[in-house]
Amino acid sequence: QVQLVESGGGLVQAGGSLRLSCAASGRTFSRPTMGWFRQAPGKERDFVAAVSWRGDIKSYRDSVKGRFTISRDNAKNTMYLQMNSLKPEDTAVYYCAADSEPGWNLVDAATQYDYWGQGTQVTVSS
Repeated sequence: QVQLVESGGGLVQAGGSLRLSCAASGRTFSRPTMGWFRQAPGKERDFVAAVSWRGDIKSYRDSVKGRFTISRDNAKNTMYLQMNSLKPEDTAVYYCAADSEPGWNLVDAATQYDYWGQGTQVTVSS
């Protein structure tokens, strides 16, 4: 079993920054793509960003491009999401996820991911 634990969420004013971390532990599998999703109250879980095993391929939802940066350190089994210029509409619970299937497959679909963290709350005040 794979465990994913997010950290780094909190309350920040609009225009501020936060850095989320996702630490993986437990059973390992080959070359997982990893991603960040978010879910605001009463809304569906939305794709935010994804990063390939090597970190050389990245994908972002349009609304965060230029503001968020996804990265990973495989030696530390940790993925990050640097969030700058935060807006109130970024407020949500942020989840990290891992896809056990090797390759770059439907990275913006929540159903593609097998393992999920418990989520960390990000609140951006106006």
